[in-house]
Amino acid sequence: MYLRMPPRIKILEATGAVADGRVMRLGDKTFKVVSSEGDRTYAVYVDLERGEACSTDNGTTYRNYVGYPIISSLFVLGKLPYDAEIGKSLTKIDWRYLNETLKNYALVEEKVKEIAKGRGVAPELIDKYVDEVYTQLRKMKLIKVSKCLNP
Repeated sequence: MYLRMPPRIKILEATGAVADGRVMRLGDKTFKVVSSEGDRTYAVYVDLERGEACSTDNGTTYRNYVGYPIISSLFVLGKLPYDAEIGKSLTKIDWRYLNETLKNYALVEEKVKEIAKGRGVAPELIDKYVDEVYTQLRKMKLIKVSKCLNP
């Protein structure tokens, strides 16, 4: 089964994870990603030669879309364009809190763009960045595999 495209906000969540230093490369194809609250750890496997990926996050596991841990791993691999300035504007955000309290990804995206704007990054730059990453991610067509083990 091919993984579906994620909600747009997951690109920003992945960008923040990289900027926060929560993405650890364990091997050529394996990563560990720590949640924004630090209480969960996700295993990630990405093999672009075979077009395969998996992650133990809920979006990938239960909703079958490319979850933010996979996206953040692709940033680290240099396979998706990462913007360090935007990343810096997305550090130290409690993503789970925003997702659970706002219960709507579009509202979370607006809130995150407000935070980034307060840190000097215009919402228009964020929209352009998300569009660019989304376009590149769409070209990957990743197949969901079961090679991930809980970290």
